[in-house]
Amino acid sequence: MLVILAAAVGIAGTHFSDSTRLPASDSSSAYGLLAQAGSNAASAKTGTIVWRTTQGSATTGATKTSMSRMLTKVSDVAGVQSIVSPFAAAGAQQVSKDGHTAYATVVFSSTKHADQAKAIALDASTRSVDVHAGGTEFTNQTPSETGELIGIVAALLVLLLVFRSVWAAALPIITGVCGVAVSSLAVLLLTHVMTFPSVALSLGALIGLGVGIDYALLVVNRHIRALRDGTDVPTSIALAMNTAGRSVLFAGGTVVVALLGMLILGFQFLSGMAVGASLTVLLTVAAAVTLLPAFLSKAGPRVLRRAERADYQPGRPLVLHGSKRVRRRLKVEQTGGIWGRWASVVKRRPAVASVAALAVLLLLASPVLSMRLGSSDASSDPSGTATRAFYDTMANAFGKGYNADLIVVAKTPDAQSRQAWRVLVSELPHAADVASVSPSTTIGSDDVRMVSVQPNTPSQARATSTLVTHLRNDLITSAEHGNQLQVHVGGTTATSIDFANALTSKLPLYLVIIAALGFVLLMAAFRSLLVPAIGALSNLLTIGVALGATVAVFQWGWGPSQFGIGGGPVEYIVAMLIIGVIFGLSMDYQVFLASRIREEYVRTGDNNRAITAGVSHTGRVIATAAAIMFCVFASFGFAGLRTASEFGVGLAVAVVADAFLVRMTIIPAIMRACGARNWAMPTWLDRALPNVSVEGPEDPGPDVEASARSDEAELVGAR
Repeated sequence: MLVILAAAVGIAGTHFSDSTRLPASDSSSAYGLLAQAGSNAASAKTGTIVWRTTQGSATTGATKTSMSRMLTKVSDVAGVQSIVSPFAAAGAQQVSKDGHTAYATVVFSSTKHADQAKAIALDASTRSVDVHAGGTEFTNQTPSETGELIGIVAALLVLLLVFRSVWAAALPIITGVCGVAVSSLAVLLLTHVMTFPSVALSLGALIGLGVGIDYALLVVNRHIRALRDGTDVPTSIALAMNTAGRSVLFAGGTVVVALLGMLILGFQFLSGMAVGASLTVLLTVAAAVTLLPAFLSKAGPRVLRRAERADYQPGRPLVLHGSKRVRRRLKVEQTGGIWGRWASVVKRRPAVASVAALAVLLLLASPVLSMRLGSSDASSDPSGTATRAFYDTMANAFGKGYNADLIVVAKTPDAQSRQAWRVLVSELPHAADVASVSPSTTIGSDDVRMVSVQPNTPSQARATSTLVTHLRNDLITSAEHGNQLQVHVGGTTATSIDFANALTSKLPLYLVIIAALGFVLLMAAFRSLLVPAIGALSNLLTIGVALGATVAVFQWGWGPSQFGIGGGPVEYIVAMLIIGVIFGLSMDYQVFLASRIREEYVRTGDNNRAITAGVSHTGRVIATAAAIMFCVFASFGFAGLRTASEFGVGLAVAVVADAFLVRMTIIPAIMRACGARNWAMPTWLDRALPNVSVEGPEDPGPDVEASARSDEAELVGAR
C-alpha cells in the first residue's frame, strides 16, 4: 500500500483547501450582500508585502526604485491578478505616518505560484530595507519535523526501558510510522475528492503516531507474555492477535466513532479533519493487525530480553525453567510489582484515593470555564518566526488592529435608511477601541454601502470581540430601529466569532452523541450498566482536563515561548478534535482495564481480587502506553504551528492524567465501593445486546499447559 499510494500521489499531486463555508450568521449575510452587489471581497485571495527602512522614506529615492522593481517581478508571476501599490493613488493609505514603512497588497486569481511571489519579495531585503510577506496567501506554516523525531526517539527509549529488547522496542515504532505514512498518502489522494485543510496532515500524523505505536505495543506485549509461557512463535502470534488484536480493533473502532461524531456538526472543514483522522486511526490499526504479525514472525524469540532468549524453549515456561534471575523477575511481574502494591493502597483507602485524584483533575480542568474559542493571529506566533516578524512590522507601523478590519455592510433601499446609515457611520469612530473608519463607499447599485472599521486591538483580542458585539447589539440595532436599514458586520474577527458561536451551540449535542455511543459499546462488551456509565462520565472529566490545560498554556500564556503562547483564543478546530480524540483514547484505557477486571471476576467471582488483578496486570501496559503518547503528543508542542502545539499539549496532559488518576485510581476505587453491582444488568437487556468479545480466549494450548504441569511437578519433587 505504501509503494502504490506513493506512486499515485506522485502522479496526482495534492489539492488541500483552507477555504471554509460560513454558517448562517451575521458575517455570512454581510458577504452575501457584497456578492449580490458584485463585490468579490469574500472570495478575494490576497497577500501583503511590507518593507521598512532604517532611515529615509519607504516610498522615495533608492527604496522606491528597488521596491518598484520587486513589485514588477511579482506582478509577472503566474496567477497574480493585480497589485495595489503604495506608489499609486489607490495605495496612498498604505504608508505609515512616519514614512518609514509601506506595504503592497497582491491580489491573486490563482495561488498556485504564491510561494514564488513570496520568494521574490523576500529576496529584495537589503541592509537598509527589511522586507516581510504575510497575509492569507503568503502564510503557509508547516510544522517542524524536529518535534516528531524527538517524540519518536523518546517513545523508542521508553520501549527500550520497558522491554529491554531492541526488536521489541523497534517493532511498535516501525509499525506506527508505516501506518502513519500510508494514511498520510491516502489523505493526500483524498484531497482531490474531499475538502481537507492543510493542517489535517500534521494533526492526523500526531494522532496516528500516538495510537499506532500504542496499539502495536499491546500486541507485542501480549506476544512476549505468551513466549515466556513457553508458547511457540506461530501459536504465540495467533494468541496475541486473538486477544490483544481484538482489543486493538475495538479500541480503534471507538476512536473512529468518536472522531466521526464531528460530522454531525455540519462544518465542511471539520468533516475533512474528522475523516482524515479517522482514516489515520483505521490504517494504523490495520498495520497493527497485518504488518506487525509478519514482523513478529521474522523476529521470532528475539523480542525477548537477552537472558530470556538464552533460556527460551517452546513448551517450557520461563517462570519455571529460566535462569534464577529470569524466574525472579518474571514472578515479580506476575504479582504486579508497583502496580500491585498501588492496587492494594487504592483498595484499602478507596474514598481518600478517589477524592484526592478527583481534586487534582478538577483543578486541571478548571481553566476550561474561561475558554474562549476563536482563531488566533500572528501575534501568537513564537518570536523569531517569519509570521511574527511580519505582524510586528505591520503592527508597529499601522496599529495592532491592522489585521482585524471589520467590514460593515448595509442595505439602504430608501432615503430614510440612507440617512440612518449616515448617522451610524458618523457614530462609529467614537465607539470604544475603534482606531479608524474608512469613508462610506457604494458597492454596485446605490442600495449597498460599506465602511471598513479598524480596531485598536488585534483580531484575536477579547476587546476586538467585544467591539463586534457592541456594534451588532447596540449601535446597529439602534440605527435599524424604525426604518428599512439592514446592516451586517463581516471580516476575519466577525467570522471567527460566528464560527465559535455556531460550534459552541452544537457542542452539547456532540458530547451527548459520543458519550451515548461509548456507553452502548462498553455495555455490549462488559454486560454492565455501571462500568460503562463510570467510563463515559470519567471520559468527560478527561476532556475537561485536556481543554483546561490548553486554555492555561495558550489562552492564559502559562507555558514556554516555543509553543507560541500569545494569549489568543483556543482554535475551534483544536477544541473539537481534542474532544473526539480524548474520548476515544480514554475509552481505550477503560477497555484495557475493565476487560481484565471482568475476566478475573468471571473466573473467581471475587470483586476485590478482580480489581487488584486488573490493576496489577494492566498498570504496566497502560503506564507505558501513556508515557509513549505523552512523548509523541508533547513533541508537537514544539512544532512551530500553534494549532498543532495546542493539540499536542492538550492531549499530552490529558493522557497522563487519564491513565494515572482516572484509570489507575478513581475507576478501581469506585468499582471497589460498588462491589458486585459493577456487573449487574437486566436480563432482558443482556439478551438484546450483541455478544462482543473484547479479549479472546487466553488458552495457550493443551500441549503447553500439560508441559507446564509436568515440569512443575518435577520441580516440586526435586525440592
